[in-house]
Amino acid sequence: MNRVALSVEEVPLPAWSGGVERYALKALDAIGRDNWNLSIMLCGDKTIQALNARYCGKDEATDVLSFELGAEESGEDGGRRYLPGDIVISLDTLRENALYFQTSEDEELRRLLIHGILHLDGMDHRTNDDTEPMIILQERILATLKEERILPDAALPAEDLPQGGDG
Repeated sequence: MNRVALSVEEVPLPAWSGGVERYALKALDAIGRDNWNLSIMLCGDKTIQALNARYCGKDEATDVLSFELGAEESGEDGGRRYLPGDIVISLDTLRENALYFQTSEDEELRRLLIHGILHLDGMDHRTNDDTEPMIILQERILATLKEERILPDAALPAEDLPQGGDG
């Protein structure tokens, strides 16, 4: 059984946070992974920019970062649990992406979760071109889970997002 731990930094815990956990579990099932302890953090641009600068050498905000751990530990039942790492998603950049790509914020959030999971599963891509194998798989999973929703009304409520300025 997979497990998901969700945290927030710079933003309040959204009312729809349970949907993030449920969707991540379905995405893990879609790629055939089991016994994963996945960590997801939702944040604003200030937090993700600091992480991107410190760990990736890019002093700019981005939509999603994946920090691979790839360790194992013993579970409570004596079985092995896989610790793939952490996924960090900026809700600020998610909203900008949705506007830019003319898609719903719900779809963009689902895409970013899948993208992060695939990185933690060892996949990578050179570009965001739709001919990249990782991007093809990402979109295939997104299509497979198209009936699943995270946001109840397919839009991020404004009160759940950081509001410009100091964040």
